[in-house]
Amino acid sequence: MGMSVTISAATARDVEQIFRLQYLCFQREAELYDNYRIDPLVQTLDSLRAEVADDLVFVARLGDEVVGSVRGFTDPDGTGLIGKLCVHPRLQGHGLGARLLLAAESALTAERAATRYRLHSGHRSESNLRLYRKAGYARVGAVTGADGVQLILLEKEATDRDFVTSA
Repeated sequence: MGMSVTISAATARDVEQIFRLQYLCFQREAELYDNYRIDPLVQTLDSLRAEVADDLVFVARLGDEVVGSVRGFTDPDGTGLIGKLCVHPRLQGHGLGARLLLAAESALTAERAATRYRLHSGHRSESNLRLYRKAGYARVGAVTGADGVQLILLEKEATDRDFVTSA
């Protein structure tokens, strides 16, 4: 029998694994946009350390290996901002991204009193957009990121969450 993937809060010990995983996972996005200057690929290790210290950061672990991560924080109006959701390519398509997203939403509501959630995805990132639509997010706008990528903004109200647990 194989190991189960567990989701937990990230610690300072996870930073380097998250950093490497993020670099691996966002290569596909960079290729899709022919832009290797997207934020997850140019983020510094020190910046990631600060996020783990200050924000809500979750990791998915398979044994000791970090195979997924997501970050969240709230803005002054109580909106939970979720970003840099990534899952190791060999584990994509098995619901791990949805589990990480749910962990971020739950913590943003419980620990930071978020009233809604907001995230973004590149306009060509159909698999990401499909995941977010399935999780109840709706398009609320579009912007161009600092790296030049066209981003779709998506939101959902915190009260729209499904309180369904899975085995």
